[in-house]
Amino acid sequence: MPKHTIWILGDQLIFPHPALTWAEERGAPVRVVMVESRRRRRAMPYHRRRLVLLLSAMRHYAQELREKGYDVDYVHADSFEDGLRRHCAEHKPERLVTMAASHYNGRQFQRHRLPDLLGVPVEVVDNSQFLVESFNPYPDPQPGKRYVMENFYRAMRRHFDVLMHGDDPAGGQWNFDKENRKPLPKDAQPPKAPTFAVDHITQQVIDEIAAETDAAYVGSLDNFDLAVTRQQAASALGNFIAHRLADFGPYEDAMSRNEETLWHSVLSPYLNLGLLEPMQLIEAAERAYYEGSAPIQSVEGFIRQILGWREFMYWQYWRQMPGFKQKNAWGHHNPVPDFFWTGETEMNCLRQVIQRAIRRGYVHHIERLMVLSNFAMLAQLDPAQVNDWFMAFFIDAYDWVMPPNVIGMGLNADGGLTATKPYIASANYIDKMSDYCGSCVFNKKARTGEDACPFNFLYWHFLLQHEDKLRADPRLGRNVLGLRYLDDDEREAVKAQATDFLR
Repeated sequence: MPKHTIWILGDQLIFPHPALTWAEERGAPVRVVMVESRRRRRAMPYHRRRLVLLLSAMRHYAQELREKGYDVDYVHADSFEDGLRRHCAEHKPERLVTMAASHYNGRQFQRHRLPDLLGVPVEVVDNSQFLVESFNPYPDPQPGKRYVMENFYRAMRRHFDVLMHGDDPAGGQWNFDKENRKPLPKDAQPPKAPTFAVDHITQQVIDEIAAETDAAYVGSLDNFDLAVTRQQAASALGNFIAHRLADFGPYEDAMSRNEETLWHSVLSPYLNLGLLEPMQLIEAAERAYYEGSAPIQSVEGFIRQILGWREFMYWQYWRQMPGFKQKNAWGHHNPVPDFFWTGETEMNCLRQVIQRAIRRGYVHHIERLMVLSNFAMLAQLDPAQVNDWFMAFFIDAYDWVMPPNVIGMGLNADGGLTATKPYIASANYIDKMSDYCGSCVFNKKARTGEDACPFNFLYWHFLLQHEDKLRADPRLGRNVLGLRYLDDDEREAVKAQATDFLR
């Protein structure tokens, strides 16, 4: 009896897999194909840890499927096209079934090129890795209309009955953001995130990536300790719920030069690969609240990151593609500076965060937003280049993730469709939420002068450049009012120093 081939993509490592279920429900024998594409992994200067995570997780998943009795053809090829052609030539399936890719180009390839390429019918089943695929609060978004994440999040909470007491939110309010902005206490000792031993499969991948000396990869392979199986990822989730969720909320915006992850979950790499699923995380956190082991502000804050921001970013990605990556509403064109690739800068916050990204391929969301993206916005860096940098350096980066988070939210380059205001701040914010400024050569309080922190004169320069536009934004009006404290001489000094720095 002819078999159906199930093509499982590398970031779809869920089980049961919807494409497998689709074929099995129709009584068709199945054979799984997974393809490692050399061209795809060299498409950008990706972080070595990200590549090891992805390839090791794929190979472990293939092994798991074999242990469950599935016939798996694991193909190493120059490209996905080459690997799938070889598979079809050898096994002659009567149909190829696959789950819709999470990114635009992949889905276009599946639906419009794959049937002719392979000469067999192709069935593309719905993607199940995002809850908004099954319930979309705004199925037909109006062009140019701004949709607020908070309203999206509340609709998702109601529909999926998450942290709800009937029609009312648990804890009596929808959002506990105001309680979750505490700086890190000096005596804080956050528990470490769990680590996982390298087995023979992972070691083989590490050796292969290390041997690719002709590839323009970035980052370090030292001390690889990430989860690479669904079982390990579930263990990482359990560790977070037991040891870090309770204190996650109050300190989720804090930054530290000595603590890499604080109370953050560090689960996004596994969630974006499919080793974990969104409702799995949401239900675990919700259960902790109802069992009394974690307070509402921490549980709601964590759930908002998944059911709110993650789903909203995915929705915005599909709303704004295919032109999202070319958006540049502020007209910024400066190149990404060299120190973004080395961390060699006197600005301590940027040095600490970039060097951490080089070592680990991960920094948490506030360091990404209020240090990296904040600087990129104020320094007028080209949004497409910044997006590519984020895509290269982070282990949880995928095409659907970065454009809405970087171009949309971080750089406000989509005209405010993703975020209602640009997230910009002077050194005062960084000093309040971190310990970076205390050991920096720059003066965190000076607006201008030889030792003035670049965040300061760049921030005030940005306000001066766009005073009229920013004054019209009700969420930024208060920031612009601060310009009244700058007399004409200081305004000119800010402009001159910022212009010289940017040049």
